Amino acid sequence: MSKAVTAALKEKFPDAVQEVYEGVGGDDCAFVKKDAVAEVCRFLKEDPAMAFNMAPYVTAVDYLGQEPRFEVVYNLVSTRLNHRVRLRVKVPESDLEVPTVTHLWRGADWFERYCFDMYGIRFLGHPDMRRLFMYDEFVGHPLRKDYPLKGRQPLTAERNFRDLYRGPGPSGRD
Repeated sequence: MSKAVTAALKEKFPDAVQEVYEGVGGDDCAFVKKDAVAEVCRFLKEDPAMAFNMAPYVTAVDYLGQEPRFEVVYNLVSTRLNHRVRLRVKVPESDLEVPTVTHLWRGADWFERYCFDMYGIRFLGHPDMRRLFMYDEFVGHPLRKDYPLKGRQPLTAERNFRDLYRGPGPSGRD
């Protein structure tokens, strides 16, 4: 059924869908231009022949040394029609902004915040674009391939993690 989905995408969005292919595990994939991803996702959710009611995973990939450097990957599922598709959106390092899909799938909220926090990709129109895992003073994005492995981060009075998470010792005292 996924081949029918990618064929419908190519027909409906000939300028936005750049390439389709069969991915590992049989999921069909489509490269979509980043400016059109929200429109493509709306079609996939709202068209009765598509009925993609879940976006169970949205993530990013860093291809350090390539241009465009990043990709945002949307794994979409139709539980009613039992089919899946993967959308891949290329994101250049010089323009790290992609339209949000949280208005379509509420569950995409935390995944988009994860991509922002870990890779620095912003989602335009997101209702709460702030860090998810790292504290506000954290410098950089730790899943980027050029993030220093032995980098040190500033600890602030509010975020001294050693004191926050240090539990009692074996004697019950600190």
